[in-house]
Amino acid sequence: MAASELYTKYARVWIPDVEEVWKSAELTKDYKQGDTVLHLHLEDGTELEHKLDPKTKNLPHLRNPDILVGENDLTALSYLHEPAVLHNLKVRFIDSKLIYTYCGIVLVAINPYENLPIYGTDIINAYSGQNMGDMDPHIFAVAEEAYKQMARDERNQSIIVSGESGAGKTVSAKYAMRYFATVSGSASEANVEEKVLASNPIMESIGNAKTTRNDNSSRFGKYIEIGFDKKYHIIGANMRTYLLEKSRVVFQADEERNYHIFYQLCGSTHLPEFKDLKLGPADSFHYTKQGRNPVIDGVDDAKEMFTTRNAFSLLGINESYQIGIFQVLAAILHLGNVEVKDRDSDSSNIPPNNSHLTIFCDLMGVTYKDMSHWLCHKKLKTATETYIKPIPKLQAVNARDALSKHIYAKLFSWIVDHVNEALHSTVKQHSFIGVLDIYGFETFEINSFEQFCINYANEKLQQQFNMHVFKLEQEEYMKEQIPWTLIDFYDNQPCINLIEAKLGVLDLLDEECRMPKGSDDTWAQKLYNTHLKKCVLFEKPRMSNKAFIIQHFADKVEYQCEGFLEKNKDTVNEEQINVLKASKFDLLVELFQGEGKVTSPTGPPPGGRTRLSIKPDKARPSQSSKEHKMTVGLQFRNSLQLLMETLNATTPHYVRCIKPNDYKFPFTFDPKRAVQQLRACGVLETIRISAAGFPSRWTYQEFFSRYRVLMKQKDVLTDKKLTCKNVLEKLVQDPDKYQFGKTKIFFRAGQVAYLEKLRADKLRAACIRIQKTIRCWLARKKYLRMKSAAISIQRYVRGYQARCLAKFLRRTRAAIIIQKYQRMYVERKRYKRQQAAALAIQCILRAYMARQQYQALLREHKAIIIQKWVRGWLARQWYKRSLAAIVYLQCCVRRMRAKRELKKLKIEARSVEHFKKLNIGMENKIMQLQRKIDEQNKENRAMSERLSNLEISHTAESERLRGELNRLRGAEEEARNNANRITTLLEELARLRKELEATRTEKKTIEDWADTYRHEMEAMVSELKDQNNLLKNEKNDLNRMIQEQGQLMAEKMQKALEEETKQLENDLNEERSRYQNLLTEHLRLEERYEDLKEEVSLTVTVPKPGHRRTDSTHSSNESECTYNSEFAESEESSRGREDVTKAALDMSLFLKLQKRVTELEQEKQSLQNELDRKEEQFQRARARDDEDHKKARGAELEYESLKRQELESENKKLKHDLNQMRQSLTGNAGAGMAAPGSPAYKVLLDQLNSSNEELEVRKEEVLILRSQLVSQKEAMQHKETMTEPITYAEDLKNLNDAGEVTQAYMGLKETNRLLESQLQSQKKTYDNEVEALRGELQSMKEENNRQQQLLAQNLQLPPEARIEASLQHEITRLTNENLDLMEQLEKQDKTVRKLKKQLKVFAKKIGELEVGGQVENVSPGQTVDEPIRPVNIPRKEKDFQGMLEYKREDELKLVKNLILELKPRGVAVNLIPGLPAYILFMCLRHADYLNDDQKVRTLLTSTINSIKKILKKKGDDFETVSFWLSNTCRFLHCLKQYSGEEAFMKHNTQKQNDHCLTNFDLAEYRQVLSDLAIQIYQQLIKCMENILQPMIVSGMLEHETIQGVSGVKPTGLRKRTSSIADEGTYTLDSILRQLNSFHSTMCQHGTDPELIKQVVKQQFYIIGAVTLNNLLLRKDMCSWSKGMQIRYNVSQLEEWLRDKNLMTCGAKETLEPLIQAAQLLQVKKKTDEDAEAICSMCNALTTAQIVKVLNLYTPVNEFEERVSITFIRTIQTRLRDRKESPQLLMDTKMIYPVTFPFNPSTVALETIQLPSSLNLSFLTRV
Repeated sequence: MAASELYTKYARVWIPDVEEVWKSAELTKDYKQGDTVLHLHLEDGTELEHKLDPKTKNLPHLRNPDILVGENDLTALSYLHEPAVLHNLKVRFIDSKLIYTYCGIVLVAINPYENLPIYGTDIINAYSGQNMGDMDPHIFAVAEEAYKQMARDERNQSIIVSGESGAGKTVSAKYAMRYFATVSGSASEANVEEKVLASNPIMESIGNAKTTRNDNSSRFGKYIEIGFDKKYHIIGANMRTYLLEKSRVVFQADEERNYHIFYQLCGSTHLPEFKDLKLGPADSFHYTKQGRNPVIDGVDDAKEMFTTRNAFSLLGINESYQIGIFQVLAAILHLGNVEVKDRDSDSSNIPPNNSHLTIFCDLMGVTYKDMSHWLCHKKLKTATETYIKPIPKLQAVNARDALSKHIYAKLFSWIVDHVNEALHSTVKQHSFIGVLDIYGFETFEINSFEQFCINYANEKLQQQFNMHVFKLEQEEYMKEQIPWTLIDFYDNQPCINLIEAKLGVLDLLDEECRMPKGSDDTWAQKLYNTHLKKCVLFEKPRMSNKAFIIQHFADKVEYQCEGFLEKNKDTVNEEQINVLKASKFDLLVELFQGEGKVTSPTGPPPGGRTRLSIKPDKARPSQSSKEHKMTVGLQFRNSLQLLMETLNATTPHYVRCIKPNDYKFPFTFDPKRAVQQLRACGVLETIRISAAGFPSRWTYQEFFSRYRVLMKQKDVLTDKKLTCKNVLEKLVQDPDKYQFGKTKIFFRAGQVAYLEKLRADKLRAACIRIQKTIRCWLARKKYLRMKSAAISIQRYVRGYQARCLAKFLRRTRAAIIIQKYQRMYVERKRYKRQQAAALAIQCILRAYMARQQYQALLREHKAIIIQKWVRGWLARQWYKRSLAAIVYLQCCVRRMRAKRELKKLKIEARSVEHFKKLNIGMENKIMQLQRKIDEQNKENRAMSERLSNLEISHTAESERLRGELNRLRGAEEEARNNANRITTLLEELARLRKELEATRTEKKTIEDWADTYRHEMEAMVSELKDQNNLLKNEKNDLNRMIQEQGQLMAEKMQKALEEETKQLENDLNEERSRYQNLLTEHLRLEERYEDLKEEVSLTVTVPKPGHRRTDSTHSSNESECTYNSEFAESEESSRGREDVTKAALDMSLFLKLQKRVTELEQEKQSLQNELDRKEEQFQRARARDDEDHKKARGAELEYESLKRQELESENKKLKHDLNQMRQSLTGNAGAGMAAPGSPAYKVLLDQLNSSNEELEVRKEEVLILRSQLVSQKEAMQHKETMTEPITYAEDLKNLNDAGEVTQAYMGLKETNRLLESQLQSQKKTYDNEVEALRGELQSMKEENNRQQQLLAQNLQLPPEARIEASLQHEITRLTNENLDLMEQLEKQDKTVRKLKKQLKVFAKKIGELEVGGQVENVSPGQTVDEPIRPVNIPRKEKDFQGMLEYKREDELKLVKNLILELKPRGVAVNLIPGLPAYILFMCLRHADYLNDDQKVRTLLTSTINSIKKILKKKGDDFETVSFWLSNTCRFLHCLKQYSGEEAFMKHNTQKQNDHCLTNFDLAEYRQVLSDLAIQIYQQLIKCMENILQPMIVSGMLEHETIQGVSGVKPTGLRKRTSSIADEGTYTLDSILRQLNSFHSTMCQHGTDPELIKQVVKQQFYIIGAVTLNNLLLRKDMCSWSKGMQIRYNVSQLEEWLRDKNLMTCGAKETLEPLIQAAQLLQVKKKTDEDAEAICSMCNALTTAQIVKVLNLYTPVNEFEERVSITFIRTIQTRLRDRKESPQLLMDTKMIYPVTFPFNPSTVALETIQLPSSLNLSFLTRV
């Protein structure tokens, strides 16, 4: 297909632009052959007609498909040209925040001007061991490639880092060296890698400075060779420097600084050691203030000085030398401040007593007179005479500056030499990796000698780079056997010849320097005459005769000739140097002692090198006179030639650093500056060379997988290579556009884009067809569904309407009938109701009128009678009313005063002080108020009683008035009879009426007063009730507040307790992890010690006599040393030399570990002592009765034990005395000497009788003391009952028995005395306890006083604080009591276990004594002729006790057959799990049964050492490690299960409890075995990780488990191998099979289920962590389809967990970060709602990981979209408040702390049989 055919409508192209360099546009019309204009549509919406060049008619560059934008490798782009490269770098840098990009073999690094978290140790570990194309581009990938090629090809490597100032060269070189130091490590304990890294701050301080382009610009070039030994460990390094910018010492431009070291000195003037330097701030020195900006933002010069000094110390430069260096630097600063004044036009002078010159002379140890003289004079030598000539001020200042530069250059060279000496290694170097940090191509407005040398060096490096790229291309084509055509590339050899050839620029410059009157102008004229017309690369500026132009490979550069000769000569006044040489300052003399021999202060001497070495070359003495005259240009040319020879002898790796903008803005991209640097650094040349050939390369499998859609079914053959050939011939007609290699297909530039276009068109057409068919099907389905629904709706609606009509008709007829009858009923009811109402009204009205008339008559009659009698009563009551009124007035006055007092009380009650008092005694106040209410009630009742009395008196008066009324009635009757008395009676009647009226009025007044008083009392009572209720409410509120505060405090305490518990658990896990890491480190050191010991033993040919090598178990664990000391002492002499060797090798780390273990032991001991002290205090303070009972019981047990021991000793003593008496009696026996009736016989018989009586008295005591004496008592009773005559022998026997009884009696007396002494000691003990109790009582009193003080303090606090304080005190008290109770319970458990063990020991001893007593006791009837011998009691045959007996000499055979030579597979398949552990424990039980501590110790020590030995030998075998992990755990469980401790005996059977250990407490050995199990577990994890590691990335990420989901993207020169599963690649099934293998192996070995869960959890963590880390470092894996693949793979892993019943082990949770990352790849990533969903979903991922995945997300197909920057920023904003680690990668080396939960065995020891296959016939079942 012709290239012009690609320029169709909607095709996108790049057109040149002034601002953006290249601008994207889209064709709006197809291009046809012969068109002169392209119709374009720009991205900003404007239309443009782009005119083609009429001569070349070159079409604009085509733009790559969006799917290729952002590729890791620029050579993967289909169209390789400048705009494509620039756009790809911009997208990666701005959108994805990726600063590294491959361009073939070149790593392009763009300076982000921001600290990125991509250089940590985790990133280094992730890149270690990976192929260069496997991970995203990184400086670590280049370093790993160099390190790997050095080890694989055994060829030296070089990493060439170049770029402009500020592009990040120094940082890139620093990170490369850090990678080597981290990955390789050092071969010894000298920490060489730390020294290599320590050289960086030194060189930066003395060689870096701030410029307008860079805050830390390297002003010199350096090449560091890092040396490695045969094992590729760092052994040393060497540094070469090039072209130090000495002029910066004396001059700096605006916004620039001098070298950092000067500002570090000025910032550290406060230090006492710098007082003598007499320094000040940087603004006070001429050499540091010229840039007018002495401060760098974010940099603390004082801290940097501290770092520099530490680096000096680490490199072996002692404090005195450091002070000397700073003294020289300070002298340079003071020299710059020396002021030179004009004396006349031709001379100058320095005023006397110049302070700065005086300080300079004092610091440098020279005389003021000489230095001031030669700063203003110079010496001229002629053939006959020598003249001293004064010089003018300008020359004097220049001479002063030249001296400063020269001193600094000497100091710089001296420091570099000493750094090299510190990095030098005595070990032979096997290979090296060189890191070249050199200046890039430079062009400024004014370019001088420095820029000329820099650009010359870059010309040489560019030539080497072009040759290397060309060579690699040629090798690739030849390897694939495709036709090779010579690629034309730019060769800059003519430019190099122009500079360095004979009569070149440098040659003419040196020649001019040798001329007596040479000048820059004459040199310029020579250049014009020599090269202007002969070399096209040399030009002369139009407007200048003092400049020249050279056409470099990157650009034209105009150099100003002024200053070239002076800088090339680098002259300094010789007399000034002589003055310095005569200095008393040793360091200064050392700097200038080789002045006549040194060729250059910054570069090595010339001369060929036959062999590359890290040592600097030494100058030849024979050439000293010649070399003394070498110019700077010649020195630099020789140094550069030596560098090129070194680089040509190594394999180069290129890092090109790009500066994105000139303003140091983070992540800001300036296309103009970037293009300029890309052209200068050779990246575009690499692209051009690649584009000239076949830049796109695909394997046949990748091509088939990607473009399978373009093939028909008939085109697919079994041979994929032939299939690809056939299809490609049909798709691309021009055979020159591609070539078929052995394993790859090579495409010309643009062909992959064409194939991608065909693929996209095919997929688009298929999508359209699928959409068309689906839309048709969906529309028809919708129509049929709507039609069916409409018919159904119509049917149901019509039926419903018909039913509604029928129902309406029925209701209408029924309503008419109902209305007819209802109306009739209503009218009838209304008529009857009206009739009844009328009759009722008439009846009621008539009755009412009659009653009213009767009542009126009755009231009138009664009123007349009442008026007659009441008036008389009222008159008599007037006096009483007056008296009552007076009493009432008194009550009112008193009430008024009471109200006033009540008001005052209310005001006082409402006041703050009263409220406080009320709160202080709330309950008392309430009681007072209650009493007050009771008093008011009493007063109320009194008033009620008075009121009732008044009513009673009124009633009596009324009765009296009634009687009077009756009397008056009689008088009236009598008056009727007596007419003459009528008038008097009428008057009396009127008077009585008046009195009655007054009485009524008074009564009404009294009633009103009573009502008023009652209302007032009721109001007062209600007010008191309200106040009482208010107080009650306040009390309830306070109680509720107290309860709420108590509840709140309880919740806080509960929450704090939970947090504290959680924190303690975390601390426990961290401490456990730390402890296990220490064990791992200790094991590593032990193995290393063993390896070194073996190496030492191999190097010694003749061993010394008496030297015996033994396995060192003494240092395996600290706790093991406590019971292995005896065994260690026997080997101390044999290990003397080994200890010395070990101390020389790893003593520092060993001492650290030992110190750490000692601290842990001391902390443990202090905690134990504190616990014991607390327990003792608790025992004295709590449960006194129980304690007394325990003390009494303990004293009784001790008393019985002591009595039994004393009786045993007395019994032995009596037996000894009895035997002596028998011997004496036997020896003195004669005729009649002891015959019956003799005096001796009677005396002995009397003693015997008395002894028998005493014995009867002591029988009961003997029975209590010792039950074993029953047999002896029965023998005595049998002797007393004998009545037969006895012979002489029997008499002799009786005498013996009598003597024995006498001795027994004496023993009992001794026992009594012993008991008395015990009683006295017990009394003393009780006295001591009484004193202790008194002391405790005193302490309790003090505690009571303290509590009272605390209570008094609380009472003074406010109520809220008081409540809180009381609650806090109560909680503290309850917590302490709880802790005391827990400690008491633990103490009681320990006491019970201890007493049980003592009882078992006593029972065993009693049994042995019983057997011994039965043997030793003989019958009384035994004759003297029979030999006295013990009676053999036959032992009953017992069942097997679960023990194995072995001889001591068979121990080595046992260990050898059971551990060292045992094959795990046979044991695991044929025998019970854990059989070796059971056998070892049964042997241990027998040693414990024999009470043989030496045998127990040696067996356990041999077992532990043998397990360590077999694991060291076969540590890489998972089966072996798993087998011994299972057996070690089983052995540990057996030691716990049969230890006799109550906590471990809960699940035992009675038989198993009988098999517990009886004599030894092996708790310390259990700790040793637990540590050994931890080491084995960690070794198992490492072994498992080594097996799984190669499978994880391939199986979880690369393999297509779901075929056809993910497509393969185009790759570049550094692409990976195919992601399709070929032979030798791992799949998910491989991982699952390996997991099954691990699980089945552990199950066969009988590993504890809980331990299996922990192993599986660790396995899944490794899988998830490795997978996620690779996902985060691989842009090609971050796509939607890959997320689906990962989720499917994770679901398969979860299914495996379900099949194994391991879902509860926590393994699934370890995959949560990976699951969320896969979900993140698949979810929508556009709107704010999507961002919120992502933030809530990805809680297991850190913010850095989420942003990294979003940045790396890459569409595989054109139908996907990239994540916008706005969306990523939204995510970052939402996740800003998260508190998490900024670490990007997961720690794959992290191992969860392992625990070994107790798992008792159900296997009965007595049932275990020894198989013959184990060859353990020497073991005997007991």
